[in-house]
Amino acid sequence: MWIYQKKLEFPVNITAPNPRMAKALMAQYGGPDSELGAGMRYLTQRFSMPDNRVKATCNDIGTEELAHWEMIGTMIFQCIRDASLEEMEAAGLLGYYTMHSKGVFPASPDGVPFTASYIQCTGDPIADIVEDMAAEQKARATYEHLMTLTDDASLLSPLRFLREREIVHFQRFGECLEILQNM
Repeated sequence: MWIYQKKLEFPVNITAPNPRMAKALMAQYGGPDSELGAGMRYLTQRFSMPDNRVKATCNDIGTEELAHWEMIGTMIFQCIRDASLEEMEAAGLLGYYTMHSKGVFPASPDGVPFTASYIQCTGDPIADIVEDMAAEQKARATYEHLMTLTDDASLLSPLRFLREREIVHFQRFGECLEILQNM
């Protein structure tokens, strides 16, 4: 059971159109290593975890990843909501616009729709936790790449927050690995 607070985990307030960044942010919205993929992965893997602490960590981090997905969706929307059709086209989003207008749809920057094949669950707790640690490192690296694409503080602040959360998640999964290895 969760209680949803109608606010983002970290404030997002992008006022200038930036469809180029919207397209790049789609990596974390609907790409193979996206927040959506991470949230679904952890919430799926939790069922086969043999330790309640590890199960709870997968549940908590999976839920937080969905909050991050909400932040990324908000960032994408704020980057495209006031963009002109010419700006959308210049950013390579004409096909996206044709299918989704300025709606936020889970797809990669290349336009590939999100698919459940992006998530992994082997049923082997150690293999799954090691996969989760790798996923957190890939997300951290992606946020660092995104940060190199802009000098806009309204984008950098939430990106820094998200990168830091990936580092914390990696550490928590490392603790889970230790628990599992000592069972």
